[in-house]
Amino acid sequence: MNWKIAQRSYINYLRLEKSLSPNSIEAYTADVQKLESFSAHYTPPLTPDNLSQNDIRQFLKEINEMGLSATSQARIVSGLKSFFGYLLLEKEIKKDPTELIESPKTGRKLPDVLSVEEIELMLQQLDMSKQESTRNRAIVEVMYSCGLRVSELIDLQVSNIRFDDGFMRVVGKGNKERLVPIGGMGLKWIGYYFEQTRNHIAIKHGHEDYLFLNRRGAKLTRMMIFNIIKDLTDRAGIRKKISPHTFRHSFATHLVEAGADLRSVQEMLGHASITTTEIYTHLDRHRLKEEILSYHPRYKV
Repeated sequence: MNWKIAQRSYINYLRLEKSLSPNSIEAYTADVQKLESFSAHYTPPLTPDNLSQNDIRQFLKEINEMGLSATSQARIVSGLKSFFGYLLLEKEIKKDPTELIESPKTGRKLPDVLSVEEIELMLQQLDMSKQESTRNRAIVEVMYSCGLRVSELIDLQVSNIRFDDGFMRVVGKGNKERLVPIGGMGLKWIGYYFEQTRNHIAIKHGHEDYLFLNRRGAKLTRMMIFNIIKDLTDRAGIRKKISPHTFRHSFATHLVEAGADLRSVQEMLGHASITTTEIYTHLDRHRLKEEILSYHPRYKV
């Protein structure tokens, strides 16, 4: 079995049976392509059906020596396990060479979070005399008040927003749908965006239902959202590592800090497992410890 055929059928499996997004499929196949490049150094080149466990260990040793973080290495191991699990399922291989391979321990990195004051500071950097600023304000308000992934934001459709009820239907990972409440501030700025900008754009055919559009009437890209956030961060002088995902972290952290039920936060974020959501309880405890160390008289020396 050659690599191209194996990858082509694997991509179809991820798209049709696992219902993964194009970005997720690209990430999974990139991991397989790294192993393919490694296999090409052998004479004759190794193929998916003759790789051994030792070959996989040697590959992981090489990527470790390249300086990849434990998190990146763990992701690659996960991707390879998925690939060979699929080949085993399809009986293209007799034995999974990754079966006994363990992922490196990564620990749980606490994400950077914006305070409410920092979010307000970023919003103050918008020049409201510019046409795109109303849209950008609506984007930030929706990201922060709904905890959306950037892919969910750019795919958000007008027909999925229930303006009267204050909810939106979001299509997340694996095409799983969830209802997310949207606050009054988010709805208010979406309304301003329609009145002042969106209603005056010549919308490109096929993009009529997407909420956020560029000036040519087309759906926004992930990179445009990253650029908008980076520009606001730089203007506000915030030195944290900020991305669109930071607003999702901030949304969840502020809810947990205010006492929100973890299961409710899990449902709003669209996490498949409560374990993923629990990172925000650790973040809250970390903040609590810092405050005790800073303010309690018995913790000062």
